[in-house]
Amino acid sequence: MAATIRDYEKLAFRHAPDATLILADRVILRASLRVETVFGWKVAELEGQSIRRLYPGQTDFEVIGARARRAMRAGEVYRDERFMRRKDGQVVWMEGQGTALDPEDPLRLAIWTYRPIETGAVSGALGPLTATEKKIARYLVNGFTSKEIALALVCSPRTVEVHRANMIRKMGVRNSAEMVSRLLAAPV
Repeated sequence: MAATIRDYEKLAFRHAPDATLILADRVILRASLRVETVFGWKVAELEGQSIRRLYPGQTDFEVIGARARRAMRAGEVYRDERFMRRKDGQVVWMEGQGTALDPEDPLRLAIWTYRPIETGAVSGALGPLTATEKKIARYLVNGFTSKEIALALVCSPRTVEVHRANMIRKMGVRNSAEMVSRLLAAPV
C-alpha cells in the first residue's frame, strides 16, 4: 500500500518532536502526541478546548496573547519563553513558537510548538537572577513555601528567605506575591 504525501504530513504532525497545536481563535483544533509528554494532557482532552487551559492564569493568557498577536502581524514566526501549566498543576518554563496562517488576523488560524526549557537555560524574565534564584523562582510560581523549597534544594529555609529577599530587590517589587505575578506575566 503506497503512502500519499498527505499520509506523511499527518504522520509528521502527530509525531513532531515538540508539542504542536493547531489553534483557531485560541481554541485547540488539533494536538500532536507530544502534548501528553510536555503538558500531561491526552490529545482528546485538549482538542476543542481553549488554550487558556495551558496558562498559569488569566493575566498570562491575555498578556501573552496580545504580545503574540502584535508580533505575528509584524513577522512570520513569533518566539518567546513563558510559564505554562501542566495538567498536574505544575508551572513550567517553556519556549513557544507560533506562526499565523493569516497575518492580518493572527489568531484566526495559527500553528504553535512548545518545548520545556531546562532549569539551567532559563532566561528572559529571570535574566537578572542567579542560578539559585532562578531555581527558587520556579518553585515559587508553583506555590511552594520557603520550607518546602529548602527541603527540595537541601538548604535551610533562612537561605531561601535571603534569596527571596534578593529577588524582590532585583525585580523592584514589594513582596513575593507581586514577584510571582511579575514572573508569570513578564515579557521575554
